Order: sequence, then C-alpha cells, then structure tokens
Amino acid sequence: MTNSPLSIICDGHNMKILITGGLGFIGHNVANILESLGHDIVIVDNKSTYGIIPQAELDTIINERLTKIKTKNIIIDAIECVNNSVFANVDLVIHLASFPRQKVVNQNPQLGSRVMSEGLLNLLELSKKNNVKRFVYISSSMVYGDFNTLDGVVESAICNPIGQYSIMKLAGEWLVQDYYRSSRLNYTIIRPSAVYGPLDVEDRVVSKFLLSAMRSATLNVNGINDELDFSYVDDVALGIAMASISTNTLNNIYNISRGESHSLLSAANLAIQVVGQGQLNIRDRENNYPHRGRLNITKAVRDFNYYPKTNIFDGFVKYHQWLKNTQGNK
Repeated sequence: MTNSPLSIICDGHNMKILITGGLGFIGHNVANILESLGHDIVIVDNKSTYGIIPQAELDTIINERLTKIKTKNIIIDAIECVNNSVFANVDLVIHLASFPRQKVVNQNPQLGSRVMSEGLLNLLELSKKNNVKRFVYISSSMVYGDFNTLDGVVESAICNPIGQYSIMKLAGEWLVQDYYRSSRLNYTIIRPSAVYGPLDVEDRVVSKFLLSAMRSATLNVNGINDELDFSYVDDVALGIAMASISTNTLNNIYNISRGESHSLLSAANLAIQVVGQGQLNIRDRENNYPHRGRLNITKAVRDFNYYPKTNIFDGFVKYHQWLKNTQGNK
C-alpha cells in the first residue's frame, strides 16, 4: 500500500454524521473510526433482538460496543419513526439499520418490509428535506444472486436476487438511486459480504463454527461446495468509512469485502484448526441462499485506496481470542 487509507479521507472538513444501526456489529466500528477523525456522530438504533438473539446476550454485547463510542447523542428508536429534529445540521447519513440477513426476514417478512422499505423511505425523505449532502446505503452481496466468477463479481454485474431479504436490499438500492434522479440527493451504495469478528452475536456462520468448536460440538456445514467472501469486521468498517467520506465515491456502488472466497467446508475446518477441537457434519445446502463466491474489489482499491488487511486465518484467530476472553465462552 502506497498511502495510508485514512489519508484519503482526512480532508480537514469535520461533519455531522447520522449512523442508523450505529450500535450494531458493523455500525459501532464505523462510528469509532469516524469519531477518531473528528466527526460529530449521531446514532439511531432500536436495539432489536429480531426475535432470534437472546436479550441478555444483546445487552452485554451492546454495553461492550458502547465502550468504543464517545458520542452521547444516541437515539433509541425505530428508523421508520425517526423525525425531523434528529436531522438538524446533519451532513451525511450512513444507513446500516436493517434486518440482518435472509433467515430473519423469512420469519417475519411484513416487519422486514416495514424496516427495510418504509424505514428507508422515511430516512430518504428526511434527508431530502434537510439538505443532507450524501446518503450512504449499506446493501449486500446477496443482491447479485448466484455468482461464482474466477475474477470475482463486479458491481456492474446484473443482479438476480434470490429471497425476500436480497430483493428488498436491491429495491433499496433502486430507491436510493431514484432520489438522486428526482432530488439530486447524492449517494454511495456499499455491498459487503459475510462479515465476522469480535462483538458479533452468536447467530452467524463464523460465530457458529467457532463456538461449536469451542464447545466440542458438531459444526454443521450446509453445502460442501458453497463459498463465501469472508470479511473481517475491521476491514469492512474502514471501507465503509472511507467510501462514505471520499469525494471519489459520489453516486457509485462498491463491493467491500476481503476479495477472496473460501468454501464453508474450509472455513469450518479452519475453525477446528484454530480452536483445536470439534467435528464436522456435512448437510445439504440451503436452497434459500444463492451460490456465491468472491467479490471483485478493484473499484474500491482504485477509487479510495481500500486494502483489507486481515486474511481469514488471522481473522479467525482474533475472533477466537475475543470469544475465549468473553465471559461465558471460556
């Protein structure tokens, strides 16, 4: 890397930045980075369990996430209920609040739509009315549908989403782009992939693999040939911060990931290797999920010097170390 990643976004102009989902897994890391650059952060978060996360687990993790955030300007509310006063003097919105993944939407698609569609529209309208300079929408690699190209899927690829979550994510992209067309509300759209790391909840694939191994339980692998672009949370959060502030990224879409693909089987084997115990159970793949692989991050490298630092082995080691030091997972 020829330049520091932060050097490209430190332009001396401090902004007031509203982060929805700012107490979330990725959001609190984004807030931490932007605060370190001197920006004034406002957080909106509803602290939802989505019906799948034990309340005690979520409360403990949020309390730990809060230790990394300086701002006291935290509004606990649903994004579809946010009002005009929250947007006073806001320069930039980073919209991370969402139902977190496909399984959760499938369990309650009506509520998923209210959060992912009505909530988004509320934020876009408020951004337009309050002359927000840019709206950053965090989408998902799921919008591509099936893909497994040798060089990685690029942002210009045709999207064929599979499942309600990815359909609503892509519809969100279209809404954001339409507000630029109709109101000149500038945007940046970001598509991350398979984010993992410390301060995540248990109900995600890497969390499940590592915790199952730590408990000497069985690691269930759903699809021996399925691949994901596993991305360490620090890299993704930095990529989001960089893309959100860089002047090179206006009205563009970016993949933000590690830029490598690994099979679920190899990830499960790596979890066993890192932990030192555990056993595998190979099951049929889940048809509600697309066939995926590597995201091409060339555009992010070119436009804002995005270079992810953490490979999958180091990421699993770091995450495992945090899990070992977390009360109840020793």
